[in-house]
Parts: sequence; C-alpha cells; structure tokens
Amino acid sequence: MALTAEVKDELARIDVPKTTVRAAELATILRFSGGLHLISGRIAVESELDTAQLARRVRKDLAELYGVRSEISVITASGLRRTNHYLVRVLEGGETLARQTGLLDARRRPIRGLPNKLTTGNTDELAAVWRGAFLAHGSLTDPGRSAALEITCPGNESAMALVGAAGRLKIQAKAREVRGVHRVVIRDGDAISAMLVHMGAKATVVNWEELRQRREVRATANRLVNFDDANLRRSAQAAVAACARVERALEILDGDVPEHLRYAGELRLRFRDSSLDELGHHADPPMTKDAVAGRVRRLLAMADKRAVELGIAGTDANLPPDYEDA
Repeated sequence: MALTAEVKDELARIDVPKTTVRAAELATILRFSGGLHLISGRIAVESELDTAQLARRVRKDLAELYGVRSEISVITASGLRRTNHYLVRVLEGGETLARQTGLLDARRRPIRGLPNKLTTGNTDELAAVWRGAFLAHGSLTDPGRSAALEITCPGNESAMALVGAAGRLKIQAKAREVRGVHRVVIRDGDAISAMLVHMGAKATVVNWEELRQRREVRATANRLVNFDDANLRRSAQAAVAACARVERALEILDGDVPEHLRYAGELRLRFRDSSLDELGHHADPPMTKDAVAGRVRRLLAMADKRAVELGIAGTDANLPPDYEDA
C-alpha cells in the first residue's frame, strides 16, 4: 500500500494553525483509531496508530490543545499486523478529554457516530474530519477500475457521519458493510482527487493523477488494438466465407451463368484478401464496391435457387466448419 503510506506521510506533516481545525482532526483520529476504556475505575482514552510520526502528532495536539499528558507504547508486529503500531493512552484526565473531544455526551455515554459540531462545521473543519479519519484508518488504491479511497469505520453511525461530511464538501461517498465491518468508499477518480486536495495531500494527488492518466491512455490504446483485431478477424472470416460460397456457386451453375456475374465471382476468387472496395478497383472497367457486392450476391442467389431445383447442397456447403455467421 505504497500510495496509502505516501498520503499518510504527507497528511501527518501538515501544519494546521487554526485551533478548531486541529481539534476536529484530533477528535476524529481518536474516534476512528481507538476508543474509551475503563481502567481501575477511570475512563481512559486510547488511540492505536500505525506510524510513530502520527503518534507524535497526536501527543503534541493532546498537550497543546487540551493540556493533557499521554503515554505511548509500541505494539510489535505479529500475525496479520505486518508493522509496529503505537498505542497512545490518556488515563489522567481521560474522562474530561473524552467530554471535550465529544467522545462522551453530557450523560457520560459514548457517542456512536461523530460529534454534531464536527459534521456541521465549516469546510476546513469538514476536511480535517476526513483527514483525521484517513490518518486513523484510511487507504488509497492505485487508479484504475478498482481505484478507491476507503475509510474503515468503528460503526454504521460514524460511517454515515463521514458520508454526510463528504456530501457537505460536494463529494459523493458511499457507506457499505462487509462481514460486519463498516466502510466509507469513494470510487470516482475525480472525487478521489478532490478529496485528497481537501485533506491536504496536494503532492500525492499530482502523482496519483499522473498515474491515472497513464493507465487511462494505456487502457484506451489496448481497447483500440482489440477493436482493430476484432474487425480484421471479421473481415478475414467474411472473405474466406465469400470465396467458399463463390467456388460452390460456380460448381453448381457449371458455366450456365451470365458473364457479368461470372466475372464478379472470378474477381472475388482471384483477389481473396481484398475488400469489396479494392475488388472494385481491380475490375476492368473499375466498379463501385456496391456493384461488386450486388453481382456476387446475385450469383450466390442464382446458384442457391439452382441447387434447390436439383436437390443438392447450396453455396453454404463449402463454408469452413468454424465459421460464425455474424
């Protein structure tokens, strides 16, 4: 997930001067990366983060915005976790912090989505919400048919809150649940670029767009090549079938055929790989492709009629066994 790491690295370095915007990002990180725990009868706020850089950012914001001290411990890589994670915990003053960040409501109940003040904030605060969610549990895949900017959410309510925040930024996101895991996904390429810009990943979005354009050009070229190949296959198949039917027609008629129709048939057999337009140029005097096609068609019709009268196989008797009538 090189792109994901690139985005997170850039987002974690953003300097946010406005206090309310920093608070919105921090509250979302805490909501999406951990939760509330009861330790020795006290409420603790915990956040499990995937980089040391992000852990330092969270600890700095906790100290500067709320004046609380936090502890940090390393969760070593094991099993499905390929890299070390970092657990930031606030025990002393954890309940007060939970109230201030909106993780607890006025009745000391954990919120299920996101604090209302975050999802109804201004554009900078809404972008900070998405930045915090991505830093906590986001991923970005390479551009292409399966391109996606995806956030894993702690529950359905938080997923819907994130969809609403994206809507206020005029970006369409969808919530979905797979095997009990709630996610919010943006799949449209332009929408992914727009959200990356909102979040502040301006350098990454340039690289992502370049990769996206290269892949689109390659895909278009492949489609054109396949289209040309299909047309050439059909043309070659039609020419083989036409020659086989003309040969059978001349056998059936056995010389009893008008000269102009016989000439068109022999022209078809002489220049087997030529198109109807090219056959017209080979004719003496030259003919239009419609004239050539008309004469060949009448030759075949005459032969098929004679075959019915004689009770023998018609002009399709000589068609290749693998011929597909398009």
